[in-house]
Amino acid sequence: MNTPLVIRPRAEDVEGQPILRPLPSAKCRSVGPFVFFDHMLETRYAPGKGMNIRQHPHIGLSTLTYLFEGKIQHKDSLGSDQVVEAGDVSWMTAGSAIAHVERTPEALKASGFTMHGLQIWLASPKEHEQGPGHYSHHPAATLPVSDNLGVKIRMIAGSGFCLESPVPVLSPTLYAELNLQTATTLLIPTEHQERALYVLSGEVQLEGERLEPHSLVVLPIGEEMTLFAESDSHAVLFGGAPLDGPRRINWNFVASDPAAIDEARRRWAAGDWPTVPGETERIELPKHRSEPPPL
Repeated sequence: MNTPLVIRPRAEDVEGQPILRPLPSAKCRSVGPFVFFDHMLETRYAPGKGMNIRQHPHIGLSTLTYLFEGKIQHKDSLGSDQVVEAGDVSWMTAGSAIAHVERTPEALKASGFTMHGLQIWLASPKEHEQGPGHYSHHPAATLPVSDNLGVKIRMIAGSGFCLESPVPVLSPTLYAELNLQTATTLLIPTEHQERALYVLSGEVQLEGERLEPHSLVVLPIGEEMTLFAESDSHAVLFGGAPLDGPRRINWNFVASDPAAIDEARRRWAAGDWPTVPGETERIELPKHRSEPPPL
């Protein structure tokens, strides 16, 4: 049996929201189509405070926001304006150019609230990188759930465990929320080639080895793994088919062709980009180009 790769996330801050970011890392650039993984840490906002991620661009990826607590208002250059509640999926495919805004709804902001959730990026297959943008909202009640013998699985996106999410993923994908009661066991199958587990809370063992909360574990390809909950535990399992070639990430842009990133940077800096209706503020292009190694 091969040893799983364990990644400890780095701490970041996004417009005042503390996050942990285990992916991408120097040890692992992608898992299936997943190239970016942010855990928005449980944070209590006082009345009058909240998130306000101003207008910013994307290409070549899909974003997926999934909350455990709180609400987010999503607005984009397609004209979408949606309040996303805990348990819902907010899915946006960027295509060749999209801009969006994410902020706390005013009604929630006025009363004070707790925010906790995940936002991930999935690299689009090459054939969809330059396609049209798309947005869809999927209420919690539309996501399939399996709840047996103390193990609850909710399929956020993609398929697995005989469940299939309605989210319109662009390649074979696995993204499941796991809730395990104390002393329960889950066999993680090999139905997807690349898989990783992120532990949100609780004490779990993978093949008898204890995993620390907030650790990301990349599972060996082709090996079934057994997850055991020493206490009530919360995790997500994600992955899918390998990417169809290398990817580069620069700022908010993902592409297989570096020229597409150069063009996106030029267009955003020049103001030649679709805009979100009713929005005037935006996040400017960073002055210094900083790019991680190709995915």
